[in-house]
Amino acid sequence: MSTLGPALLTDHYELTMVRAALRDGTADRRCVFEVFSRRLPTGRRYGVVAGTGRLVELIRDFRFDAEEVDFLRRTGVVDDATAQWLTAYRFTGDIDGYAEGELFFPGSPILTVSGTFAECVVLETLVLSVLNHDCATAAAATRMVTAARGRALIEMGSRRTHEEAAVAAARAAYLAGFRFTSNLAAGERYGIPTAGTAAHAFTLLHEDEQTAFASQVATLGKDTTLLVDTYDIGQGIRNAIAVAGPDLRAIRIDSGDLAVMAQQSRDLLDSLGATETKIIVSGDLDEYAIAALAAEPVDMYGAGTAVVTGSGAPTASLVYKLVEVEGRPVVKRSERKATIGGRKVAVRRHKPTGTATEEVVVPQGVPERQPNDRLLQHTYLAGGAVTAQPTLDESREHLRQCLISIPWEGLKLSAGDPAIPVTVVPAD
Repeated sequence: MSTLGPALLTDHYELTMVRAALRDGTADRRCVFEVFSRRLPTGRRYGVVAGTGRLVELIRDFRFDAEEVDFLRRTGVVDDATAQWLTAYRFTGDIDGYAEGELFFPGSPILTVSGTFAECVVLETLVLSVLNHDCATAAAATRMVTAARGRALIEMGSRRTHEEAAVAAARAAYLAGFRFTSNLAAGERYGIPTAGTAAHAFTLLHEDEQTAFASQVATLGKDTTLLVDTYDIGQGIRNAIAVAGPDLRAIRIDSGDLAVMAQQSRDLLDSLGATETKIIVSGDLDEYAIAALAAEPVDMYGAGTAVVTGSGAPTASLVYKLVEVEGRPVVKRSERKATIGGRKVAVRRHKPTGTATEEVVVPQGVPERQPNDRLLQHTYLAGGAVTAQPTLDESREHLRQCLISIPWEGLKLSAGDPAIPVTVVPAD
């Protein structure tokens, strides 16, 4: 883990507000903040809630230690009264929200944070940094899983992002349906299956390709994957089978025209008797490249850069807004950034067949329930204490079921309207 504690992820302006609110007596007013997105990234038809499992742990451990408080006092960020408040800080409020793995749409109240103004506002940057990153990564990864049509994917983007973001991205990709990650920290921390093979450097280290392959097979056995495109792919495949025999588990191709290379490689493997040897392809794959390979004899995809960068949408554009003070709805009226006041409750409406048709959101009330409605919010923390939460595998299955429930048009990679509409209705 990074040596940076979650508390110093707080932004300067949040402590400015806390300092002023403590001074004018408004810090303890009971407030409700909500996390939502005004719009989905261009071309997207749904968002994916991810990162809440990580966020709950970070909020549970959110503390300002003596060294951090001293830094804030020395640099003039806080005064003595605020420093004293920070020293004693513990989140004692409630957090409710959509389950991890749930789909969301513009206006979905995916997280609700309730408590005093000061204890809630100080969490804004932490909440948004976790959710914007993980939701963006999970949405991109989910589109790749859909494009893969049941073929396995391995997440391998650690070298393309910050070291801690790499672990979070691996977790989000696994939530989305990726089968493996190459990130060992994610394997240790979250129990995600890990996989990987040698890089080109290992082949170049040896006198020739066959020697490198022989070393790898001698160490790992035939149940390994040999990278065959360091020199010539065709000869690389011949060398791989000559060394490992026809029951080699897999080869990997990381360059060239992957559609052409996959078909030629399958034909060559079959001609050498390696009919069960799998073909793994990698190399800057995103959901569109994966979809383009749907008809080719590919058994597994390795995706990295596109996963950890959200495949062109590195943020979910989530915002954290105050919607209620002492039970009174408050609204922001800025042009194109207006908010809807009041704490909201949301349900997902379905046909008897299970297909989702609409999301209904009610401010300061409860939606009139209909058959086949599903309540979307559940409790993460109550009175500052973490409640029982689903496992990562359970959240992964929840997302899979959510994807089954939306109309098939919502799974298209082409631009279009959100998969289902969100309707905000007045309370009864």
